[in-house]
Amino acid sequence: MSGDEIAAIVVSYRSAATIDACLRHLRAARDVAQIRVIDNGSDDGSMECVQRHAAADPRIRFVANPDNPGFAVACNQGASASDAPWLAFVNPDLMVVADDLVRLRDDARLLGEALVGADLIDEAGDHDPAARRRDPDFAAMMRNPAMRDLSVPSNDEQLQRVAAVSGALMLVPRTLFERIGGFDSGYRLHAEDLDLCRRVRAAGAIVAIDNSVVVTHLRGVSSRSRPVFVEWNKHRGLWRYFRKFDARSHGLATRAMVFAMIWARFPFAASRAIVRAN
Repeated sequence: MSGDEIAAIVVSYRSAATIDACLRHLRAARDVAQIRVIDNGSDDGSMECVQRHAAADPRIRFVANPDNPGFAVACNQGASASDAPWLAFVNPDLMVVADDLVRLRDDARLLGEALVGADLIDEAGDHDPAARRRDPDFAAMMRNPAMRDLSVPSNDEQLQRVAAVSGALMLVPRTLFERIGGFDSGYRLHAEDLDLCRRVRAAGAIVAIDNSVVVTHLRGVSSRSRPVFVEWNKHRGLWRYFRKFDARSHGLATRAMVFAMIWARFPFAASRAIVRAN
């Protein structure tokens, strides 16, 4: 195996609406030597679609988890089940075109050692604010609610260095991914991408977005089936992130206020998610 091959890791959960198109796009993408689909207990026909693709393309292998151990665990499973020198984590509702992953790989090489993401748009062409983010500062959020918006505007650079990119599409060299221990499996859903990017930077590598690579992301397809579960784990992930990286630099009172701030928001977020899902 040369140094160009890419392993695409797709974590699926109730993704029947999009997984077929996602895999067709990946199969047509340049230098994708391996496709690993890790399914977290889908019951909507997702796996039947994956099996049809696997029968037609030997690059595709899959793991059907009997339960849902979470996104981070499944990403690590997919990385372990492959050996290509580049890892691309691709959501099942994301549609790459032929050269997208190759361009991100070339960006990572140009930067030396880097995790690279892309600009993401939905079906209407609206940009995803999660594509470029700063680290969350929970103490600052209590003083200024506007700080809860983590999005960073794009600039005129093709390769823009940022604190974090979206976990919907990340490309990283395997050596770097393994050196930092992969995804933190203590997260179930959400914030694991913020965590991974922070540890990449702590290891001396770069996190960047290629503003010229624009990829369609049909957001929230899987999460609509269990909106309260998703919001619960999103808030749980934020609390884990704070405890892991920032809690030690604050006193007990601030930690308690951050806890209250995060969890006081949960009922309202869950209610909005239910309305959106219906």
